[in-house]
Amino acid sequence: MNSQRIAGIVLLVVGLILFFVGLHASHSIVNQTKNFFVGHFTFATTMYIFGGLALAIAGLLMTVFGARRA
Repeated sequence: MNSQRIAGIVLLVVGLILFFVGLHASHSIVNQTKNFFVGHFTFATTMYIFGGLALAIAGLLMTVFGARRA
């Protein structure tokens, strides 16, 4: 297994962790109250969710399409 695939797996795992932390934070009382009055979550929660998804997708792509050896 080459280093690009290992880095892809690490990014995938970190991205999924950040995504689930963001989902968990979105159910907090602060985020629920802000969502009720303003219509969106806090900036930190949004960044956890979208950043986690972006890292997970990048990690998945690096793992699947990583440097192939002939």
